[in-house]
Amino acid sequence: MTTHKNLVRDLKKLRKGRGVYAGRIDEKIGSTLRTACGITRVDGPSAARQKLVTCLTELVEQLPDDLQLAVRAAFALSPDARLPLYQDRVDWVATVIDRDSRTVRRRVDEAVEQLAELAATTTRRDPGGWHVTELHVAVALDHGRAEVLERHHVVVDQDEVDELEFTALLPTPRRDVDIRLLYGGTLQDRGAVTHDRAGFTLIPAEPLSLGESHDFAVRYQLLSRDALPLELLHVPERPCEQFDLRVRFGQDRIPHVRRFDGAHRRAGTELTGTPHAVDRAGELHLRFRRLLPGLLYGVRWENTARRGSYQVSPAGSPAMFHAHDSVGVMRL
Repeated sequence: MTTHKNLVRDLKKLRKGRGVYAGRIDEKIGSTLRTACGITRVDGPSAARQKLVTCLTELVEQLPDDLQLAVRAAFALSPDARLPLYQDRVDWVATVIDRDSRTVRRRVDEAVEQLAELAATTTRRDPGGWHVTELHVAVALDHGRAEVLERHHVVVDQDEVDELEFTALLPTPRRDVDIRLLYGGTLQDRGAVTHDRAGFTLIPAEPLSLGESHDFAVRYQLLSRDALPLELLHVPERPCEQFDLRVRFGQDRIPHVRRFDGAHRRAGTELTGTPHAVDRAGELHLRFRRLLPGLLYGVRWENTARRGSYQVSPAGSPAMFHAHDSVGVMRL
């Protein structure tokens, strides 16, 4: 059989049951698909699933829009369609697009053919040699300066990793934010990576080995009272097992909040999200699991400045606050 036919076979097998979230997933990924996704013999179930999800997500994003919804649901890549059976997910798509299930199955089959073509001809990007198991973010907005604490737990997928490059959490010029490494190694400033983001290199105390975990924490503090965020959206660059988010607004400025759990941002469209309550202490706590690369997770809130609180950016031009993976590219 050709590589293309093998990939079609592997993909059709994978979409059965719970799709990419099936148990013992490393045993259910066909050999040709394993090669296309860069999955090796030393990868355990967790690493294999992460590489599989990353690969499929990158390939799906290259498909026509009308095929993306169907195939995301088929493989359970869409958080809203993580149903136990393939037919359940087909029926879910049929309801969403107001078509019959036969139409959805035809779209999935067409998407599978195109995914196989892409997988057979696309060179996989270097995954960077690591993956995120836990990301904890705490945001305090109820005192003079907005402050963010970000804690990462990562696992290394190859030997002799001696530095991690990452980009500052806040989309704020370096002069407007104080960034401090609290633990995890030594921090080196790489200067501006983009017009509003600074880059850094984290150097662990010792080189990291295959399978080793590493923890580090970074604190961000805005130096300007006018640079308040109106949203915190995490867009992972690779699968993340868990994203734990806490935001404290304070009792005197509780806003209306909308939650985003795996939203797909498209040019020219406005994200709506789902209303989410803030408790009477002015806090919210959200936990997202099995995050997919390129999708949006987090919250957005309204302008709530009052009672002498510090000012936010003018309406219509909110200060954007994206919690992207702090660790960006890993150099060896």
